[in-house]
Amino acid sequence: MSDSTPYQLLEVDENASFDEVQEARTRLAEHYSNDRKRLESIEAAYDAILMDRLRQRQEGKIKVPERIRFPERLSPPTTSFTPSAPSGSPAWLQRLIDTPSRSDILWPAGIYAGLGGLSIYPAANNSLLQLTLALGVGSCLYFLNRKEQKFGRALLLTLLALVFGLLLGGLLTSAVNPAFITTEKFIALFTFLTLWLVSSFLR
Repeated sequence: MSDSTPYQLLEVDENASFDEVQEARTRLAEHYSNDRKRLESIEAAYDAILMDRLRQRQEGKIKVPERIRFPERLSPPTTSFTPSAPSGSPAWLQRLIDTPSRSDILWPAGIYAGLGGLSIYPAANNSLLQLTLALGVGSCLYFLNRKEQKFGRALLLTLLALVFGLLLGGLLTSAVNPAFITTEKFIALFTFLTLWLVSSFLR
């Protein structure tokens, strides 16, 4: 047994393919699973064959199969997922609209609900309304700037939201004429709603 070559120990021919060598090693290892000494000789023979094949490859005596040299050629190309843009919407609008997480919606909502509650408080005067609006504008600016770290863009969107909220709130007040709160408080509430929508769903 000691004079046997590694190929004889694995019971394969010297011209056996790599797959045949592996199959022989697996078959013999299963057959002699309870014989530790024989298992060690099988592993040693397998390692010796691998080293011999490596030496032959370096000397150019054997050609390595393409599937071993270039396994990536056999594997199908991985398709990277690219979300398709909604049809009909321009690119600038897609870059502007955000898909917020739950916390990105609830945090601003809580702040604007609190500011809205302060603004409609019965004892609230014009000074308090101005303070709550200033806090609302600052909050919108903070939430927008936090998303992409673009202060100029965040400032522009915040100012647009403020102007839009004030104008549309004034128009709705003249159309609806709410009796339960004053005109200024109604406009402030509508402005808070606009600021919340912009800070949550735009970026």
